[in-house]
Amino acid sequence: MSKRKAESDAARASALATELHTLSSKLKRRLRELASAGDLTPSQTSVLMHLNQNGSMTVTTLARMEGVRSQSMGATIAVLETAGLVKGSPDPADGRQTILSLTAACRELIRSGRAARHDWLFHAIQTKLTPQEQEQLAASMSLLNRIVDT
Repeated sequence: MSKRKAESDAARASALATELHTLSSKLKRRLRELASAGDLTPSQTSVLMHLNQNGSMTVTTLARMEGVRSQSMGATIAVLETAGLVKGSPDPADGRQTILSLTAACRELIRSGRAARHDWLFHAIQTKLTPQEQEQLAASMSLLNRIVDT
C-alpha cells in the first residue's frame, strides 16, 4: 500500500471515529433524557445502576466501586432512601453492616425508563428510516459490535 493511500485511510478512520463518537454522545444524551429519573445526580444514578446490575451490597462496597469515601456514599444513599429508591436491611452475617437494595418503586422506574427508551428507538427507526435504510442499519450493527468487542 502506498504511503498516500495509508494516510488517506488513516484520515478516513479518524473522521469516522470523530463522527461515531459525536453521534453516540448525542444518542446517549437523548436516551438519558427519556429515562426520566427525575432530579437524580449522575452519582446517584450510578449507585442505582450498580445495585440493579450487581444486587444488594453495603455502603462500603458501593463507595469502593464509585471511588469515594464511605461517608460520601452514605450521604448519597440517604438521599436515595428519602426518595424511596433504596432500602437498607441488617446484614445477617454482621449486624453492624447494612445491606442496601433497590425498592420495588425503583425497579419499576428502571423498567419504565428502559421501555421508554426502547419505544423511542423503535418508533424513530420505524418512522424515519425506509426499509432499505433499516437493512443498512442492521448490517452496520455487526460492524459496531466488532468495534465494541475489541
